[in-house]
Amino acid sequence: MNHRLHLRFEQLEHATARLLQSVAALGNKAQQAPGPGQWSAVQVVQHLVVAETGIGQYMEKKLLQADALAKAGVGSTLKSWLLRALLRLPFTRFKAPAHLAKLTPTEVPPLPELRAEWEAVRRRLERLLNEYPGTLLDRAIFKHPRSGMLTIYQTLDFMLDHVLHHQKQVERIAKAVR
Repeated sequence: MNHRLHLRFEQLEHATARLLQSVAALGNKAQQAPGPGQWSAVQVVQHLVVAETGIGQYMEKKLLQADALAKAGVGSTLKSWLLRALLRLPFTRFKAPAHLAKLTPTEVPPLPELRAEWEAVRRRLERLLNEYPGTLLDRAIFKHPRSGMLTIYQTLDFMLDHVLHHQKQVERIAKAVR
């Protein structure tokens, strides 16, 4: 794994550990939604696991067609920056993409099970990054539903910002259920 990928991966690992600690600190209240139609803290974790699973699978599929990957342009960079900015704004909320909702099981597993599943998904991502060809670093590898095609660096930046965005959500949920 090159140095820039490694730094991003380490940031993602740290943010994930922090989020999981926040959810675990809620104890039994982690399963409690703050209100009707709102997610519990455990459902937030489930959403992140499902999203990261999908991202990994998409990138693995695209790597099988590496020769067909287009170079990411200036538009990709601008859209990535806009997405990062929006995810970092405290008042910004997004509806989960419909295809992601379809992939999310209706039964929410307990936190230890989700943690183990996320760990497996993350190890798979780490292997993908360790084997990632240097010739593809500037190629568009992942299609984000709102910002379009992203490079591997932009994808990892999105994944980090996505976890940090939901960290704020978990903090709001914690205040509401205490």
